[in-house]
Amino acid sequence: MTPSRPEIRGLPLVRSLLKHPWLTAGAVATAIALGAAAIMISGVVPIKASSGHWWITARLLDFSKVRSVATHSLTIKAPPLDLGDPSLVLRGAGHYETGCAPCHGAPGTAVPPVMAAMTPPPPELPDHVSRWKPEQLFYIVKHGIKFTGMPAWPIQERDDEVWAMVAFLRRLPGMDAATYRALIDGASGKDVALIDSGVPSIVRTVCSRCHGLDGTGRGAAAFPSLAGQHAEYLERSLKAFADRRRLSGIMSAVTAALDDEVIREAVSYYARLPQRASEAASDRTLVARGQLIATMGVPDRSIPACSECHGPAEVPKNPAYPILASQYPEYLTAQLQLLRLRRRGGSGNENLMHVFVGRLTTEDIEAVTAFYGQLRSIPRLR
Repeated sequence: MTPSRPEIRGLPLVRSLLKHPWLTAGAVATAIALGAAAIMISGVVPIKASSGHWWITARLLDFSKVRSVATHSLTIKAPPLDLGDPSLVLRGAGHYETGCAPCHGAPGTAVPPVMAAMTPPPPELPDHVSRWKPEQLFYIVKHGIKFTGMPAWPIQERDDEVWAMVAFLRRLPGMDAATYRALIDGASGKDVALIDSGVPSIVRTVCSRCHGLDGTGRGAAAFPSLAGQHAEYLERSLKAFADRRRLSGIMSAVTAALDDEVIREAVSYYARLPQRASEAASDRTLVARGQLIATMGVPDRSIPACSECHGPAEVPKNPAYPILASQYPEYLTAQLQLLRLRRRGGSGNENLMHVFVGRLTTEDIEAVTAFYGQLRSIPRLR
């Protein structure tokens, strides 16, 4: 039987396609790319957020997001900390109110209308965070998500801050408005008494969320106690946070919009408050070892005495250096660890610490922070 004319013409093309599959695939890919380029150049694809996504587009994008987060979070290992620690949750809550609630809303507050008009709109997190493992939440919070308006963490070096946010997010499902407000605004009785005592506006509306109106960090080691601290040190620190010489995603966001006058108001207020009443240490042997390190240093490892800059001493010390007495040991420990990792930064004097902080052992840090944490004030040496 003689083949028809169309069949005769098609056989060589089929044989050519089968003989050169990679060449054929390349030609098809090139054709698709040229077609896509032509569509984009033509401008016929709408980018308006008001139209939303097609159902299939939304499903494909969500599937791609879930798979990407799952893959890229495989190598993330949670540090040895308790994500249910109330101090950690409190720390994350403070930043959530400032950096997250304006887009995602909060318990008792829906996603704001302007943000809800985005494509895609920010999800109401209480209904969504449970789908993610802690490591996946860490990846999302730290790195953000492209094409969604979800930003990366402002300071990539501060994983500890990101984990605090993860701790808070894990508590968010089921949290009611009253519980949330208690985390954000919870005031002690002393705080309430201070409300009408000339508190600067910036302290009342922003700083107190973490540090309290009485400056003691709301009684939790999640935040440093600022009460009675040197005003010069506080001012230098806030300016260093603002220009990112001192590293903190939380504080850089808070300080970015503060002018010099507002900063001076805040630091003057906290500097004149009475220091936090420290708690008695349970391990006197540990405190005694810490006192030796603080007042004598560790000569055989070329570690100078902490008291040279931070007291206790018979003469006043440089007000650009922080007072460590009565500070939370957990906070001091965290700062020393950040200094060891070169992930803290500072207001210009941190390089003095970099010289020797790596020589401190974990036991040294535990002892010296316990010593300073139990000091009620800086005593004079005899």
